[in-house]
Amino acid sequence: MRSIDIPTCPGMVTDAMREAQKDEPDLNRLADIIGSDAGMSAAALKLANSPLFGASNRVPSVRKAVERLGIQNVVCVVVASALRASITGLPAAWIEQFWKRTMQLALASSVVARRQYGISADAAYTYALFHNAAIPLMMRRFPNYADILESCHSEGKALNDAEEQYFPCTHPIIGSLLVRNWGLPPLLGQAIRFHHEKDVYDLPDRSLPGGALSLIAVTQVAEYLLDEIMGDNSEVDTNLLERAVAFLGISNDDLDELRHRVASTVETSAN
Repeated sequence: MRSIDIPTCPGMVTDAMREAQKDEPDLNRLADIIGSDAGMSAAALKLANSPLFGASNRVPSVRKAVERLGIQNVVCVVVASALRASITGLPAAWIEQFWKRTMQLALASSVVARRQYGISADAAYTYALFHNAAIPLMMRRFPNYADILESCHSEGKALNDAEEQYFPCTHPIIGSLLVRNWGLPPLLGQAIRFHHEKDVYDLPDRSLPGGALSLIAVTQVAEYLLDEIMGDNSEVDTNLLERAVAFLGISNDDLDELRHRVASTVETSAN
């Protein structure tokens, strides 16, 4: 694992998270942090002016974008932009598709979380953003990783099983280290570490707290629905979906509603 190049958290992300956690965050300070980076500025303005926020008038500045987005959405933008920028050295077309899918899943997970009691949509967004973020790191480190990844996707095999067979570490383990390096809540790291375990819904609370399992369940539902909408093979099999739905207490009618909400959100985000 020491041979894996795990990106460190950029100082501006640490500054933004520290400011956002204050009792009275300074919006001007957050705007200054975002404005110091062209990629983050563009991401904030794009989201603030997107149909997701339903505003007809476009905001012209980062300061106005911060006001429209709100503190938690701003932090999500900062973290997402920095995470994407921190992973380099891979084919541009592949990394573009990977992040497109990652962002779609993060949005879908936040949609599902908003329909559940006591589950933070922001935490679900951040978890979905990071839960597979170690895949590019593994690809960059191991020359044959891309072939194994493609084989798993085309044949419907579990990536985690293949990683245990061919490599000295797995992307859930590396992902949990990445989250720790970035100073994100330990609950996110615990959820990432166990999200591919076959007995994840049977683990005791001392191994996997309920809050972490909630994030896994929300994202499994979101991923299944997103794959269904996009016509892709899903890593979330029927049994896992049933366990996730039962854990969250989602009825068939609820699932149909979520399917429509996720489809609408993905379509809107693409505009």
